Amino acid sequence: MSGLQPFAPDGLERALCVVAHPDDMEYGASAAVSHWTSRGVDVSYLLLTHGEAGMPQEPNTVRRIRSEEQRSACRQVGVGDLRILDHPDGVLEPTLALRRDIARVIRQVRPQLVMTTTWADVAPWGLNQADHRVAGLTAVDAVAAAGNRWIFPELVDEEGLDPWSTRWVVVTGAAEPDHVIALEPQDAERAVASLQQHAAYLEALPDHPDPAEFIPAMLRGGGEGTDHGLGLPVRVFDLG
Repeated sequence: MSGLQPFAPDGLERALCVVAHPDDMEYGASAAVSHWTSRGVDVSYLLLTHGEAGMPQEPNTVRRIRSEEQRSACRQVGVGDLRILDHPDGVLEPTLALRRDIARVIRQVRPQLVMTTTWADVAPWGLNQADHRVAGLTAVDAVAAAGNRWIFPELVDEEGLDPWSTRWVVVTGAAEPDHVIALEPQDAERAVASLQQHAAYLEALPDHPDPAEFIPAMLRGGGEGTDHGLGLPVRVFDLG
Protein backbone atom coordinates (compact mmCIF):
# COMPACT_ATOMS: atom_id res chain seq x y z
CA MET A 1 0.00 0.00 0.00
CA SER A 2 1.90 3.02 -1.28
CA GLY A 3 1.68 6.66 -0.29
CA LEU A 4 1.49 6.12 3.47
CA GLN A 5 3.67 8.03 5.90
CA PRO A 6 5.92 5.94 8.17
CA PHE A 7 4.87 5.87 11.81
CA ALA A 8 7.78 5.47 14.21
CA PRO A 9 6.95 7.64 17.23
CA ASP A 10 9.93 9.16 19.02
CA GLY A 11 10.11 8.57 22.75
CA LEU A 12 7.52 5.82 22.88
CA GLU A 13 7.87 4.01 26.20
CA ARG A 14 4.39 2.65 26.98
CA ALA A 15 1.49 1.61 24.77
CA LEU A 16 -1.98 0.29 25.59
CA CYS A 17 -3.99 -1.82 23.15
CA VAL A 18 -7.76 -1.83 23.72
CA VAL A 19 -9.89 -4.45 21.96
CA ALA A 20 -13.11 -6.32 22.56
CA HIS A 21 -12.06 -9.97 22.56
CA PRO A 22 -9.22 -12.46 22.91
CA ASP A 23 -7.62 -12.83 19.44
CA ASP A 24 -8.62 -9.34 18.20
CA MET A 25 -5.00 -8.14 18.39
CA GLU A 26 -3.73 -11.19 16.55
CA TYR A 27 -4.97 -10.29 13.07
CA GLY A 28 -1.93 -8.23 12.13
CA ALA A 29 -1.77 -5.71 14.97
CA SER A 30 0.35 -8.01 17.12
CA ALA A 31 3.12 -7.65 14.53
CA ALA A 32 3.37 -3.96 15.44
CA VAL A 33 3.37 -4.93 19.11
CA SER A 34 6.27 -7.28 18.47
CA HIS A 35 8.11 -4.46 16.72
CA TRP A 36 7.62 -2.16 19.69
CA THR A 37 8.42 -4.62 22.48
CA SER A 38 11.61 -5.72 20.70
CA ARG A 39 12.70 -2.09 21.03
CA GLY A 40 11.98 -1.90 24.75
CA VAL A 41 8.46 -0.48 24.69
CA ASP A 42 6.15 -1.73 27.47
CA VAL A 43 2.89 -2.79 25.84
CA SER A 44 -0.26 -3.62 27.81
CA TYR A 45 -3.38 -5.31 26.46
CA LEU A 46 -6.86 -4.42 27.68
CA LEU A 47 -9.62 -6.79 26.59
CA LEU A 48 -13.15 -5.69 27.33
CA THR A 49 -14.62 -9.22 27.39
CA HIS A 50 -13.43 -12.78 27.85
CA GLY A 51 -14.85 -13.77 24.45
CA GLU A 52 -17.16 -16.27 26.12
CA ALA A 53 -19.75 -16.15 23.32
CA GLY A 54 -17.26 -16.99 20.61
CA MET A 55 -17.28 -20.79 20.87
CA PRO A 56 -20.01 -23.42 21.14
CA GLN A 57 -18.99 -24.64 24.61
CA GLU A 58 -20.53 -23.41 27.85
CA PRO A 59 -19.49 -19.76 28.46
CA ASN A 60 -17.62 -20.31 31.73
CA THR A 61 -15.50 -22.97 30.03
CA VAL A 62 -14.86 -20.70 27.07
CA ARG A 63 -13.84 -17.81 29.35
CA ARG A 64 -11.08 -19.96 30.81
CA ILE A 65 -9.93 -21.34 27.46
CA ARG A 66 -9.80 -18.02 25.69
CA SER A 67 -8.09 -16.22 28.58
CA GLU A 68 -5.35 -18.86 28.67
CA GLU A 69 -4.91 -18.74 24.92
CA GLN A 70 -4.62 -14.96 25.03
CA ARG A 71 -1.91 -15.15 27.69
CA SER A 72 0.03 -17.51 25.44
CA ALA A 73 -0.48 -15.18 22.49
CA CYS A 74 0.82 -12.24 24.53
CA ARG A 75 4.00 -14.11 25.37
CA GLN A 76 4.77 -14.55 21.67
CA VAL A 77 5.03 -10.80 21.15
CA GLY A 78 6.54 -9.73 24.45
CA VAL A 79 3.43 -8.53 26.29
CA GLY A 80 3.50 -9.21 30.02
CA ASP A 81 0.58 -7.04 31.12
CA LEU A 82 -2.78 -8.53 30.08
CA ARG A 83 -5.97 -7.11 31.60
CA ILE A 84 -9.42 -8.53 30.88
CA LEU A 85 -12.57 -6.75 31.96
CA ASP A 86 -15.79 -8.60 32.67
CA HIS A 87 -18.17 -6.93 30.24
CA PRO A 88 -20.46 -9.38 28.38
CA ASP A 89 -19.28 -10.74 25.05
CA GLY A 90 -21.50 -10.12 22.06
CA VAL A 91 -23.61 -7.40 23.63
CA LEU A 92 -21.13 -4.63 24.43
CA GLU A 93 -22.75 -1.21 24.71
CA PRO A 94 -21.05 2.22 24.66
CA THR A 95 -21.96 2.98 28.26
CA LEU A 96 -20.39 5.46 30.65
CA ALA A 97 -19.37 2.51 32.82
CA LEU A 98 -17.38 0.98 29.97
CA ARG A 99 -15.77 4.34 29.16
CA ARG A 100 -14.84 4.78 32.83
CA ASP A 101 -13.31 1.30 33.00
CA ILE A 102 -11.09 2.03 30.01
CA ALA A 103 -10.19 5.51 31.28
CA ARG A 104 -9.20 3.93 34.59
CA VAL A 105 -6.71 1.63 32.89
CA ILE A 106 -5.34 4.47 30.77
CA ARG A 107 -4.62 6.41 33.96
CA GLN A 108 -3.02 3.33 35.52
CA VAL A 109 -0.82 2.45 32.54
CA ARG A 110 -0.13 6.06 31.45
CA PRO A 111 0.57 5.19 27.80
CA GLN A 112 1.85 7.64 25.27
CA LEU A 113 0.01 5.60 22.63
CA VAL A 114 -3.36 3.84 22.60
CA MET A 115 -4.08 1.36 19.82
CA THR A 116 -7.62 0.21 19.08
CA THR A 117 -9.73 -1.13 16.22
CA THR A 118 -11.87 0.70 13.71
CA TRP A 119 -15.39 1.62 14.79
CA ALA A 120 -16.70 1.90 11.23
CA ASP A 121 -19.76 -0.19 10.41
CA VAL A 122 -18.02 -1.48 7.29
CA ALA A 123 -14.35 -2.46 7.47
CA PRO A 124 -12.01 -3.56 4.66
CA TRP A 125 -12.91 -7.20 5.34
CA GLY A 126 -16.69 -6.65 5.40
CA LEU A 127 -19.29 -5.84 8.04
CA ASN A 128 -17.63 -4.88 11.31
CA GLN A 129 -18.84 -6.84 14.32
CA ALA A 130 -20.85 -4.89 16.92
CA ASP A 131 -18.43 -5.40 19.83
CA HIS A 132 -15.53 -4.19 17.67
CA ARG A 133 -17.38 -0.98 16.84
CA VAL A 134 -18.21 -0.33 20.48
CA ALA A 135 -14.66 -1.10 21.63
CA GLY A 136 -13.02 1.27 19.17
CA LEU A 137 -15.36 4.20 19.69
CA THR A 138 -15.44 3.86 23.47
CA ALA A 139 -11.66 3.56 23.61
CA VAL A 140 -11.14 6.90 21.84
CA ASP A 141 -13.78 8.52 24.06
CA ALA A 142 -11.96 7.10 27.09
CA VAL A 143 -8.68 8.65 25.91
CA ALA A 144 -10.33 12.06 26.13
CA ALA A 145 -11.90 11.27 29.49
CA ALA A 146 -8.63 10.01 30.96
CA GLY A 147 -7.01 13.39 30.39
CA ASN A 148 -9.77 15.47 31.97
CA ARG A 149 -9.84 15.96 35.75
CA TRP A 150 -13.57 16.69 35.72
CA ILE A 151 -14.68 13.62 33.78
CA PHE A 152 -15.07 10.70 36.17
CA PRO A 153 -13.72 12.76 39.10
CA GLU A 154 -14.17 9.70 41.32
CA LEU A 155 -11.10 8.20 39.65
CA VAL A 156 -9.09 10.97 41.32
CA ASP A 157 -11.06 11.45 44.51
CA GLU A 158 -11.63 7.78 45.38
CA GLU A 159 -8.87 5.91 43.53
CA GLY A 160 -6.05 8.44 43.41
CA LEU A 161 -5.66 8.19 39.63
CA ASP A 162 -4.51 11.51 38.26
CA PRO A 163 -5.46 12.47 34.69
CA TRP A 164 -3.26 11.25 31.87
CA SER A 165 -3.11 12.67 28.35
CA THR A 166 -2.22 10.20 25.62
CA ARG A 167 -0.19 11.54 22.68
CA TRP A 168 -1.19 9.16 19.87
CA VAL A 169 -4.30 7.16 19.04
CA VAL A 170 -3.61 4.46 16.46
CA VAL A 171 -6.53 2.75 14.71
CA THR A 172 -6.14 -0.59 12.97
CA GLY A 173 -8.42 -1.82 10.21
CA ALA A 174 -9.21 1.71 9.02
CA ALA A 175 -10.62 1.92 5.51
CA GLU A 176 -8.41 4.93 4.77
CA PRO A 177 -5.11 4.51 6.64
CA ASP A 178 -2.65 7.38 6.55
CA HIS A 179 0.45 5.79 8.09
CA VAL A 180 2.28 2.48 8.02
CA ILE A 181 4.22 0.79 10.81
CA ALA A 182 7.24 -0.77 9.12
CA LEU A 183 7.90 -4.31 10.28
CA GLU A 184 10.66 -6.89 10.12
CA PRO A 185 10.37 -10.59 9.21
CA GLN A 186 10.51 -11.69 12.84
CA ASP A 187 7.54 -9.45 13.63
CA ALA A 188 5.46 -11.27 11.04
CA GLU A 189 6.63 -14.62 12.41
CA ARG A 190 5.68 -13.65 15.95
CA ALA A 191 2.30 -12.38 14.77
CA VAL A 192 1.61 -15.75 13.16
CA ALA A 193 2.67 -17.52 16.34
CA SER A 194 0.44 -15.27 18.45
CA LEU A 195 -2.68 -16.18 16.46
CA GLN A 196 -1.72 -19.86 16.46
CA GLN A 197 -1.96 -19.81 20.26
CA HIS A 198 -5.74 -19.48 19.89
CA ALA A 199 -5.86 -23.14 18.89
CA ALA A 200 -9.18 -24.09 20.48
CA TYR A 201 -10.85 -20.98 19.10
CA LEU A 202 -9.53 -21.61 15.59
CA GLU A 203 -10.58 -25.24 15.80
CA ALA A 204 -14.13 -24.02 16.33
CA LEU A 205 -13.85 -22.15 13.00
CA PRO A 206 -13.17 -24.91 10.45
CA ASP A 207 -13.13 -22.52 7.48
CA HIS A 208 -10.64 -20.14 9.08
CA PRO A 209 -7.59 -19.51 6.86
CA ASP A 210 -4.14 -20.68 7.94
CA PRO A 211 -2.44 -17.92 9.98
CA ALA A 212 0.91 -18.80 8.41
CA GLU A 213 -0.51 -17.94 5.01
CA PHE A 214 -2.82 -14.97 5.38
CA ILE A 215 -1.00 -12.88 8.01
CA PRO A 216 2.33 -12.58 6.11
CA ALA A 217 0.38 -11.93 2.91
CA MET A 218 -1.61 -9.20 4.62
CA LEU A 219 1.52 -7.56 6.04
CA ARG A 220 3.23 -7.74 2.64
CA GLY A 221 0.20 -6.04 1.14
CA GLY A 222 0.55 -3.21 3.63
CA GLY A 223 4.31 -2.90 3.49
CA GLU A 224 5.00 -1.56 0.02
CA GLY A 225 7.94 0.82 0.18
CA THR A 226 9.21 -0.29 3.61
CA ASP A 227 12.67 -1.77 4.09
CA HIS A 228 11.47 -5.35 4.38
CA GLY A 229 8.27 -5.03 2.38
CA LEU A 230 6.20 -5.65 5.52
CA GLY A 231 3.95 -3.18 7.24
CA LEU A 232 0.74 -2.55 9.15
CA PRO A 233 -1.37 0.28 7.70
CA VAL A 234 -3.01 2.39 10.42
CA ARG A 235 -4.84 5.66 10.96
CA VAL A 236 -2.94 7.89 13.38
CA PHE A 237 -4.31 10.75 15.42
CA ASP A 238 -1.63 12.93 16.99
CA LEU A 239 -3.27 14.61 19.96
CA GLY A 240 -0.25 16.76 20.76
